[in-house]
Amino acid sequence: MDSINAVILAAGEGKRMKSKHPKVSHKVCGKPIIQHVIDSVHLAGLKKVVVVVGHKADEVKKCIGTDVDFVLQSEQLGTGHAVICASEYIKEGIDYTLVLTGDTPLITGETLSSFVEFHKKNKLNATILTSDFEDPTGYGRIVRNSDESVEKIVEHKDASEDEKKIKEINSGMFCFNTKDLIKALNKINNNNAQGEYYLTDVIEIMERDGLSIGAYKIENPTEIMGINDRTQLACAEKVMRHRILNNLMINGVTIMDPDSTYIEKDAFIGADTVVYPNTIIEGNTVIGEDCIIGPNSRIVDSTVHDLVEINNSVVLKSEVKKETHVGPFAYIRPESLIGSNVKIGDFVEIKKSTIGDGTKVSHLTYVGDSEVGRNVNFGCGTVTVNYNGKNKNKTIIGDNAFIGCNTNLVAPVKVGNDAYTAAGSTITREVPDGALAVARERQVNKEGWVERKGLKRK
Repeated sequence: MDSINAVILAAGEGKRMKSKHPKVSHKVCGKPIIQHVIDSVHLAGLKKVVVVVGHKADEVKKCIGTDVDFVLQSEQLGTGHAVICASEYIKEGIDYTLVLTGDTPLITGETLSSFVEFHKKNKLNATILTSDFEDPTGYGRIVRNSDESVEKIVEHKDASEDEKKIKEINSGMFCFNTKDLIKALNKINNNNAQGEYYLTDVIEIMERDGLSIGAYKIENPTEIMGINDRTQLACAEKVMRHRILNNLMINGVTIMDPDSTYIEKDAFIGADTVVYPNTIIEGNTVIGEDCIIGPNSRIVDSTVHDLVEINNSVVLKSEVKKETHVGPFAYIRPESLIGSNVKIGDFVEIKKSTIGDGTKVSHLTYVGDSEVGRNVNFGCGTVTVNYNGKNKNKTIIGDNAFIGCNTNLVAPVKVGNDAYTAAGSTITREVPDGALAVARERQVNKEGWVERKGLKRK
């Protein structure tokens, strides 16, 4: 079987981004630009990936979440020099080498796979990935021979008036026969105004040596759109976002307003779920079938089971089980587990807690660092007092407990099964199973007090 690897060029600074971070570390739909390129390479079936790093190399390495090899280009002396730096990884036993740019997050695995197959099928020594741009200003043009083979790549500044009319442009991505690439790399030089080694010179050298050069033109030019500034970053974000939403809709998810919905690439949503406007779904979130999500909701790195409704609420790094209703205006903080058929109502905050099946936390309540059993009812205004200024402590509430309105549960404390707390109580000791805890001052009425104090309202 033929062997092939990919070299991804990611050493540049990206000055036009006006950022203290490397260009390829900026995110598109929740993932670094460079990670999108790597993911597409893997989708194309290529296992071996070499990333050439340079500017702020450690930060680029840190943002990559998959197993790749790294090569340092300590001085950025051009694209040809970058590939030379990676030559030790590609020279032994590798039939083909794909050279890609790290700032093109919209390239797809399907396109890369077709690109490689085109190169093999036509028995080419080098193939350039190209597309037609309506406005090709600033790009290198592809000049073809009468038989459609590539004669040369001419840079915009060096192009004649006729050549400037050519719309087919060089993407900066190539597929090479590895042995031919290595031979050509040994012949390139930096005799140019910039003093750099250009990968495009390899094409000229191969052409001069009589090797066959081809171009694989793709229909969708957005796939090879590079990102150089924040405007282009926003454009790529929009294209990627609509790809994600279209794929979800094709697979049975209703997106009521794609223009106001943001869903990241690694999120999964089941069929017949409806996503309302102004919803944000981030990270490795998994949402089941027949859910209602939104409007105005944010879910991050969470698991939401079937038949859940999340309305005007935030769920972070937590799990919500089936047939549960969250919101409006609820806040579920990380490491929470919300059971089935639970009600988390308006202005309720859950923090690092487990809520049992059938429990109702309907409004104006804080539950933090707690274990709550099944079928518990929380009255309005309940607070688990979990922090003493130094340590966090746990509240445990048993099954079928009833927590009266405005109860303060001062942790560490336990309320037993079937126990009740009276409204307005501050509970500091364990409440046994089946008991009623009353922890408040007895009411005293002072007759005539208002008149004696002269406080009667007129």
